[in-house]
Amino acid sequence: MAAAAAVPGTEIVAIDAMQVYRDMDIGTAKPTAADRAAVVHHCLDLADPSDEMSVTAFRVAYDEALSSIASRAGSQALLVAGTGLYLTAAIDRLELPGVWPDVRATIEAEPDTAVLYARLKDLDATAAERIDPGNRRRIVRALEVSVGSGQPFSSFGPGVGAYPPTDIAQYGIRWPRAELAERIERRVATMMATGLLDEVAHLAAHGLSPTARQALGYKELLDHLDGLVSLDAAVGTIVTRTRRFATRQERWFRRDPRVRWIEIDPVAADPLADVRTRVIDALTT
Repeated sequence: MAAAAAVPGTEIVAIDAMQVYRDMDIGTAKPTAADRAAVVHHCLDLADPSDEMSVTAFRVAYDEALSSIASRAGSQALLVAGTGLYLTAAIDRLELPGVWPDVRATIEAEPDTAVLYARLKDLDATAAERIDPGNRRRIVRALEVSVGSGQPFSSFGPGVGAYPPTDIAQYGIRWPRAELAERIERRVATMMATGLLDEVAHLAAHGLSPTARQALGYKELLDHLDGLVSLDAAVGTIVTRTRRFATRQERWFRRDPRVRWIEIDPVAADPLADVRTRVIDALTT
């Protein structure tokens, strides 16, 4: 936000698989109304939480956002990610397979993610190696494509392991692991204090798609609202799973040699000064 506000004409494009859902605001740390008033944002609130949002649909919205930004003289996009697969699909133009809703529904009916992962290993060992065994959403998608198309999911294009040349400058922000863990714990506490439980209860009353239900913070509080765990246990699980997700997220981006990493010194007077400077430089050169 600081970099975007400092460079006139900069518009932010959110690359996030959960910020696309309307009313999922607190748990996704969605930009506030004040943020959106200060800087134009794109790719937020694209679908109702009861709907499924695919990578293909997101890329359509992304392309429309980039076209809209390009139509305004002096405007440029600052991508904020987010979701690694969505970013790769957007900037590297992944070959995206189709969708098979009936196949997907059958796969989703299996509650045990481990069973689905074992099935994927049988159908497409290459895809299984690239997917975290706990990432149910990606496992389901890989199975949907493999079964629906009759071709291995990994056969569609070079996949996420290809890093073609790009003129997009990419920066990764890396906090020390202990500091990151503390920041996550504080963030979860803040979300709870600002009404995350009420937000989840409201969404549950109106229906959530299987994808939206898996969002960090929402899944755990839905379990609490269903009487499966206490509130304290649910909050503790949110913290634990978010820490694990942060580790997986960093691992995903570290595989990409195009990402330039900025190491954060948490005891510095202004820990993010270097981040702002480098992003501003990228936007102005």
